[in-house]
Amino acid sequence: MAGNAPGATPVYPSTPGLATPGGHYSHAVVANGFVFVSGELPITEAGEKLTDAPFEAQAAQVLQNLERALVAAGSGIAQLAQVRVYLDDIGNWPAFNEIYAKWAGSARPARAIVPTGLLHFGFKIEIEATAVLRAIAP
Repeated sequence: MAGNAPGATPVYPSTPGLATPGGHYSHAVVANGFVFVSGELPITEAGEKLTDAPFEAQAAQVLQNLERALVAAGSGIAQLAQVRVYLDDIGNWPAFNEIYAKWAGSARPARAIVPTGLLHFGFKIEIEATAVLRAIAP
């Protein structure tokens, strides 16, 4: 997917593998060479909310959703610039850090962990991110 010229209309890519958003938003938006990913929740492709799943399962689903949104927009884990993680309990930080490190591999984007208390639907985690588009070979 190509980037936009300055002042151009943002692009809202199709996001296969992700449930239809439950609100008036897109999973990902491409604008001026950047990819903005909305807060991803632990919801399966079929729309199943993993509200009662353990933290580790919720985190794995959210990271899978994030990666799918990035790829659909023409980006990937290696192109992440910033990640913001919302946790309902800061006590989950060590487990998340381990899961995230395995998922991210050598990518080390800027990151914030935000303890929030109660999240939508009683989820334990939500992640939003900003990335750059993959370079397109000439």
